[in-house]
Amino acid sequence: MLPDLDALLADAHVVTLPMRVRFRGITEREALLLRGPEGWTEFSPFVEYDDTEATAWLRAAVDFGWTAHEPAADSVPVNATVPAVDPAAVADLLARYPGCTTAKVKVAEPGTTVDDDVARVAEVRRVMGPDAAVRVDANGLWSVDQAVVALERLAPFDLQYAEQPVATVAGLAEVRRRTAGLGVAIAADESVRKADDPLAVARAGAADVLVVKAQPLGGVTAAAAIVREAGLPCVVSSALDTSVGLGMGAFLAARSMAPGYAAGLGTAAMFAADVSVSPLLPVDGRVPVRRATVDRGLLERRAASPERTAWWRDRLRRVHALLAA
Repeated sequence: MLPDLDALLADAHVVTLPMRVRFRGITEREALLLRGPEGWTEFSPFVEYDDTEATAWLRAAVDFGWTAHEPAADSVPVNATVPAVDPAAVADLLARYPGCTTAKVKVAEPGTTVDDDVARVAEVRRVMGPDAAVRVDANGLWSVDQAVVALERLAPFDLQYAEQPVATVAGLAEVRRRTAGLGVAIAADESVRKADDPLAVARAGAADVLVVKAQPLGGVTAAAAIVREAGLPCVVSSALDTSVGLGMGAFLAARSMAPGYAAGLGTAAMFAADVSVSPLLPVDGRVPVRRATVDRGLLERRAASPERTAWWRDRLRRVHALLAA
């Protein structure tokens, strides 16, 4: 059941968290934190998303804050995340993820080349060693031909999978067919979380792995149902959440993750500040499955400007009205 708007706004806080490096084109992450009867929850669709797309994120916030979820494990393994940085910065970035034996490397960043991607992945492999799992994520920015060429050059680094190399389900299927001999699995992310039908990619045989995010898919309950129906291995990843949202993802990962994979939930290491004095940072390559304890002093210290707070509260009102209708 959708709580009324007053219940959502009763203990609502908009925060702005600084990031250590630019990621997704931003250096600060804004989020609206809410407190429900089960604890803190998060509503943080990216600012460019329209209200209709943001409805799934509000369903997720309500599911986590107003529904009891029992942890299915004490902790889950997580990967390190390497943005599209110069290879010289890779070692220092990886040091923020102690104990992690998997790394996800951003590729296809606008303004960079495949040579840049190869150099970055090569450095990750060198630093982490031959036994680490290395993934790449193109966020759908390659064409089919570009993806095939890039994966041919990246395959010698023994990739665990390539995440969303192209934008469409048909394109994923074509890349998967044309690179079948390379030994690189194809994973779908945007084709799941931004699709009208998140199961279309599984039905089309267009991916080997699904990357799922709790907030964009409507929360722990809804995302777990999608994973069950898809019947493919699942990796739970972050939507660049605060530790509150990472807790939501950790509950989903403990419930739905495929064995042998690390979740993309170590991204608290990308922030220079958080809302908890004990953020969900990787320790020995894992994060705990628990709700974040929010510190009210940090809420005040990281509070967004009055203008941005008003923007987020207005957004919540509009999205709530869409769901209520």
